[in-house]
Amino acid sequence: MPTDPRGLRADAPLLDAWLRFAESPPTAFTIPGHKHRRDLVGDVVGGDVPLYAGLDTMRLEGGVLERAERLAAELWGADLCRFSCGGSTHANQALALALGGDGDTVVVSRTLHRSMFLGLVLAGLQPVWVRPRIDPGTGLPLGVDAQDLSRTLVGHPRTRAVLVGDPSYVGTVGDVSRLALVSHEAGVPLVVDAAWAAHFGFHPGLPPHALAAGADAMVLSAHKTLPAWSQGAMVLTRGGRIDAARLDAGVEATATTSPSGAILASIDASRALLAKDGQALLGTALAAVGNARERLAAVEGCVVLDGPGTDPLKLTVGLAGTGADGLAVEADLSARGITVESVERDLVVAVVTLADDERSIGALTDALVASVQRRRGAPRPVAVPVSYGIEPVQVLSPREAFFAGRDTVSRTSAVGRVSAELVAPYPPGIPVLAPGELVTEEILEALSQARSAGIRIAYAADPGLHTLRVVSGV
Repeated sequence: MPTDPRGLRADAPLLDAWLRFAESPPTAFTIPGHKHRRDLVGDVVGGDVPLYAGLDTMRLEGGVLERAERLAAELWGADLCRFSCGGSTHANQALALALGGDGDTVVVSRTLHRSMFLGLVLAGLQPVWVRPRIDPGTGLPLGVDAQDLSRTLVGHPRTRAVLVGDPSYVGTVGDVSRLALVSHEAGVPLVVDAAWAAHFGFHPGLPPHALAAGADAMVLSAHKTLPAWSQGAMVLTRGGRIDAARLDAGVEATATTSPSGAILASIDASRALLAKDGQALLGTALAAVGNARERLAAVEGCVVLDGPGTDPLKLTVGLAGTGADGLAVEADLSARGITVESVERDLVVAVVTLADDERSIGALTDALVASVQRRRGAPRPVAVPVSYGIEPVQVLSPREAFFAGRDTVSRTSAVGRVSAELVAPYPPGIPVLAPGELVTEEILEALSQARSAGIRIAYAADPGLHTLRVVSGV
């Protein structure tokens, strides 16, 4: 029987409904089709409860989802919160639909995830890209610079919104408060994809969350740094710069009509946990990851992201100075039963959450130190990962290119044509080439080098990049 070990259900209406369902399951003549029998396909369906005729009635008469979303809005100081069973992808695309329509211009950080690019396609928005600056010491992106944003907005006075991803995938943090000030001076809202920052603002050692820093909307992945089920996310807004009715409509237009009650309940439970015990749990994890940083920084050649402008809970380690190959390090970690979020030749990224402590983080640190020493070689110069080093050339709008006729051509023939597909190293899923952008030899060579270095090239019809889909007649 499911339990509530931390006593959260009294303050978590969706969690309470999920537990009540488990305590007294009905004889159901509704979906899901497994009817809660585990003798058919096994425990893989355990805990799968729908929202409709599960956590609530088919007509949602209990209002448990509405109450849970209201509690989340209160915790983050928002006017509106909507839960998502489709991850930050769903939340980003709902926001895109809320911001404007066909042909409207938005300023977008190029480090945003591919999900927002597809949001631009859905809404018909025209992006003006602003690139974050690169730290020459690490080759990794910093936050979008406020001066760069200001110049971009001056050059595009009809901009409808600014969209940035912060913190970055590798854990660098920008000055969201200054970005908000610049955006508001231009009369437009600031939207922050803070998928990796659901923990921000809940411990003195962490940066404030984006809304507290002045943003008008933020997206949080509850499943990334909080203990929610995969696909659990939230979108929150504050102030009047984003139309709440349009956002609601965007959420409904892009959401599943069969939302998972288990995912929703886990978002609610994570919110209740953060409110009740978040500071203590985060404090334990922060202390442990601080120790890990000290140990790793003492390893000759290792560069560990740290200090202001960094998510204190994310462990990002540069290996170029050690000469060790990250893929070999990953194999060593895997042999010890340890997985990490992302590895490439020069970089290891480990996600630490409030579920971690000295035991788990210590084991990772022991394994990393041992592997780097074992795999040590001649130091390499720091290189900028392909996701952050390419300057796109926009020829057609994303929507126009996405729906245009397309040809499949050889790699050589693709150069000088306009891409009809999105190509991104994954992780982090940041587009290097997107629909409507010019295909250049530089881009293809950078992608090929990334693939040779063991990075998966995602979303391309031909992952080997021998052929590419381009817009017909362009």
